[in-house]
Amino acid sequence: MTTEASQLKSRLQEDVKIAMRAQDKAKLGVLRMIMASLKQYEVDTRSILDDEKIIALLDKMLKQRRESSEQYKAAGREELAGKELFEQTIIQNYMPTLLSEEELEMMIKKAIDQVQATTVKDMGKVINLLKPLIQGRADMKMLSDQIKGKLTA
Repeated sequence: MTTEASQLKSRLQEDVKIAMRAQDKAKLGVLRMIMASLKQYEVDTRSILDDEKIIALLDKMLKQRRESSEQYKAAGREELAGKELFEQTIIQNYMPTLLSEEELEMMIKKAIDQVQATTVKDMGKVINLLKPLIQGRADMKMLSDQIKGKLTA
């Protein structure tokens, strides 16, 4: 079973070993948290994670870290915000490369044309078409805002 999903999971497992050998406790903690989260999902759903699901889970973790760091900064807790940002950078290493503004714009235009969307009511169709293509490669809130802007213009 040499799918991309197993490669991503193998890469995570290998990086855990490397962090252990290097005695990098901070990085090791984040990697173990990721692995525990993946394992928990597998146990809960009684399924093996594929690449898309792993990326979706990592994307969810990134979003949580972003929100937490913003809240910590607002509360003046810079040390906790820094910890969240550190975790964010480690998780980001396992995500696919982000789409550029131009690439995202082009994909949105194609999707709108493909589903023949004309109003904001058609926004769900456009998002459903794009979500599997861009999961983890763009912020879904930004995507939603751009689609809404195009359909209201």
